[in-house]
Amino acid sequence: MSEASLLNDRGVIKVTGPDATTFLHRLLTNSMLDMATGEGRFTGLLSPQGKLLFDFLVTPVSEGAAAGYLIDCVKEQVAELIKRLNFQKLRAKLTIEDLSASLAVAALWGGAPPEQFAEKFGGVAFQDPRDAALGYRLIAAPAALAEIATAAEEAYEAHRIACGTPKGGVDFVYGDSFVHDVNLDYLHGVDFKKGCYVGQEVVARVHFRNSARKRIVKIHFDGPTPAAGTEVKAGETSIGQISSTAGSEGLATLRIDRLEEAKAAGTAVTAGNASLEINLPAQFIADAAGVEKRL
Repeated sequence: MSEASLLNDRGVIKVTGPDATTFLHRLLTNSMLDMATGEGRFTGLLSPQGKLLFDFLVTPVSEGAAAGYLIDCVKEQVAELIKRLNFQKLRAKLTIEDLSASLAVAALWGGAPPEQFAEKFGGVAFQDPRDAALGYRLIAAPAALAEIATAAEEAYEAHRIACGTPKGGVDFVYGDSFVHDVNLDYLHGVDFKKGCYVGQEVVARVHFRNSARKRIVKIHFDGPTPAAGTEVKAGETSIGQISSTAGSEGLATLRIDRLEEAKAAGTAVTAGNASLEINLPAQFIADAAGVEKRL
């Protein structure tokens, strides 16, 4: 049975105009080319030093002959993101609008969106490109999405954590994290074959040298729920810290090379008074092996 939650912490920006596609493509970590109607892409905007300033979902909308896109982003960042986009705009022919007052965002999982969602509710729906298990994103008028919502926002948070998907501002700090630290690459948010974009050299260097050391990973804990910010320890050695939790599941930012060393040595991993069980994806283990070879 499907569930849907209004995501009140999300805002919507609209970018339209003849240069909208090329403008976003040259600026963002993911390709904006050849995006089909009903498709969504996850992407980020970086500082020149390669730090992640914003991450968001993008989907195309019909604007006649001109290209148009809706950006599903953190609501508290809307004004700052628009300012950054306008700064990069130069002479590009496009318009950037804040539609957060008229459009809202919902997540739906465990099923498909209502039949003929776009026609019935005047919005757009697309599968979350980060992980199919996350379900769909819906963008429409708040009243329309309120008709569909069946679950509290906390239910979606628990689902997100169960899927192992980080959330900016909760699981990491914007402006202080690199792409690989927050799994932007693992969540299909980076196109390593496209041309240059802001911060691209740093991202490419880590990727092609296979040198990512930190990752946000899914954890299962046995014991009292660790508070956000609780140190994760392998024996007496700090290897990271807890962020989101829901029930006995959570997310933590960890030094994956140190975690693999602890596993090899049979050292218990804990957070506060809880013992942790951590199963790394194969790619994260490969990253850890790559780091070890260079140390």
